[in-house]
Amino acid sequence: MVMRAKGMAYDTGFVFRGTISREDFDPAVVRRELTIIRDDLHCNAVHLTGGEADRLELAAGIAAELGLEVWFSPYPLDLTPEQILDLFTDCAERAERIRATGAPVVFVAGVELSLMNHGFINGDLIEDRIAALLGDPATRAARVAAMRGKLDGFLRTAVTEIRARFHGPVTYAAIQFEGVDWDLFDIMTFELIRSAEVADVFREGVRTLTAQPKPVAITGFGCATWRGAADVAPRSMDVLDGGTPPRLREPLERDEAGQARYHAELLEIFESEGVDAAFVYLFALYNYPHRPDGDPLDDLDLAGGGIVKVYDDGRTGDTYPDLPWEPKTVFHAIAAHNART
Repeated sequence: MVMRAKGMAYDTGFVFRGTISREDFDPAVVRRELTIIRDDLHCNAVHLTGGEADRLELAAGIAAELGLEVWFSPYPLDLTPEQILDLFTDCAERAERIRATGAPVVFVAGVELSLMNHGFINGDLIEDRIAALLGDPATRAARVAAMRGKLDGFLRTAVTEIRARFHGPVTYAAIQFEGVDWDLFDIMTFELIRSAEVADVFREGVRTLTAQPKPVAITGFGCATWRGAADVAPRSMDVLDGGTPPRLREPLERDEAGQARYHAELLEIFESEGVDAAFVYLFALYNYPHRPDGDPLDDLDLAGGGIVKVYDDGRTGDTYPDLPWEPKTVFHAIAAHNART
């Protein structure tokens, strides 16, 4: 079975409490990177994520010109429901402008909203919200039900507002415990990441999802680049100390082959089990630079899920001498998979 949309997530800049993950956003670099995603990684779709509407629209326009299917995905972090709705309605109008040019565009009405933002689960930070949700097992079901009710109410309002402005397909990138009512959406999209705990049932879980009538998309899958990251993939980026600037908590061993193997295995599962679209997370994290010559605790790339390692010391890569990064082993594994299928 051939997967229809072979995709890559592309960071336009995550906005979190006044900071942005990608400080420089040069349209020429964006075009160059999206062209590499199309031509060298053999992707035909791109999941554009970020918190700035202007950047999302700029990247979407470039992607559309390159013939890529655009998944226009505003990614709110630590916003209130009212702020999220403002971002979504603004982005829906922008996404419609791109769609009106004839480009295939899907609007993604958020990613993991219940954990990533305020108003659905108690807690100031995501760590607090996870702790609050899991909490006392005796009352967990009631907390999950309350979260689902709040999220459902928000999504019903948001989808109505989005569809009034955007006339293409709409989806939402869900964690399965959010219990989304998929009747609201055209595509069922899940953040689905395999860890060692679920490895033995992962394929069957994907098969169960794709047995349902609507097309299924997978976003957010991948792992970091340290040895052992694949076993804890959903948490494999949680190895930084939380300081400013961040550092690794302890020295980690680079394992690009392990990261590549993990991605290849998941792509094979998604392909063979009838997933309609899958988006590797992600192309590059410019705020997780590779520092091979310094203190091992400062090599933030080990904690990142990027398929390229970004330099922040002025050097450029060997494969693409005009760009400040070098492909990892996983880059070539993804390219080979997409070229075969």
